[in-house]
Amino acid sequence: MTLDLEKIKTQVQTGLKELLAQANLEAGDIFVLGCSTSEIQGEHIGKDSNIEVGRTVIAALLEILRPLQINLAVQGCEHLNRALVVEKAVAKENQLEIVTVYPSLHAGGAGQIAAFEQFTDPVEVEHITAKAGMDIGDTSIGMHVKFVQIPVRTSVKEVGAAHTTYLRSRPKLIGGKRAKYEWNPFN
Repeated sequence: MTLDLEKIKTQVQTGLKELLAQANLEAGDIFVLGCSTSEIQGEHIGKDSNIEVGRTVIAALLEILRPLQINLAVQGCEHLNRALVVEKAVAKENQLEIVTVYPSLHAGGAGQIAAFEQFTDPVEVEHITAKAGMDIGDTSIGMHVKFVQIPVRTSVKEVGAAHTTYLRSRPKLIGGKRAKYEWNPFN
């Protein structure tokens, strides 16, 4: 597969914008990315990490998320137990436990390395609860998205050769048949 980094950037940003239009995120919220650069290239997950692809994906997301003050968390691979790179300030603000590990191409992956390069003060944490996320290459981000998760359909079904999945969340609906889910004090 021939890599077209500009096309990858466009696919990532289009999918992100369509997700954000439905996700109702606010400044300070956390957005999680799962990304297999191997899958983007048409290879098997974890077998052909590519730092240039990782840098392209992270830069594309940050270009949109930073002005909105939405915090990016980048999930690592199974070899780091799916730990996440976040800004140290985000870890402190959200009382996330910082762990000691640094990503490599085959433990954490190219997306995490690119996040370490492009973040101001990156750290790894074991777990987050994001409000929404993008999964490029079937990396299984669900464990890091707030319950109740809702799949979002976008026009972008693949980034490169990698299948994409998008999630947003909503608060739980609690109560029984007398419960109301929209505010109207007279009904």
